[in-house]
Amino acid sequence: MKSPEKLDSPADKPLPSSDPSSNTVVTGVRIGPSTEFVVRDNQEMSRFEIEIAGELATLRYERHPHSIVLVQTDVPQRLRGRGIANALARWAIEHAQRQGLRVIATCPFVRAYMLRHAYGNGSGSSQPH
Repeated sequence: MKSPEKLDSPADKPLPSSDPSSNTVVTGVRIGPSTEFVVRDNQEMSRFEIEIAGELATLRYERHPHSIVLVQTDVPQRLRGRGIANALARWAIEHAQRQGLRVIATCPFVRAYMLRHAYGNGSGSSQPH
C-alpha cells in the first residue's frame, strides 16, 4: 500500500477552461437520428424523395394547375422510425403552399400528418395561407 505522500495527486496544472466537458452539446453523444433531410422534387417521376444509405423514401403526387394531390408515402422498412415520412409530408405541404397550390391529401399518412399539425380542416385538403 502506498503511503499518503505517494498517493496520486491532481495534475499540477488545471485543464484550460476552454476544454468542453465530455457530455456537452459540443462533444456529447448524439441520441437518435437527425431530423434534417434533403428532399428532392423528382418531377419526372412525380414524387418527392429522400435518399439515405442508397435507399429511397418517396411521396408520390399528382400536380394540377391549382392544386397538388399527395397520393402515397413509401418509406423502406430499414428507414422507418426516423421521421422521414414526416419530413416528406411537411416539405410537400410547405412547398405546395409556397407555390400557391391547394394541398389535397389522399395518402392516409399525409392526412393524419395534416390533422396533427393543424393544416387545413381535417378533410385532407388545405388552402394556401
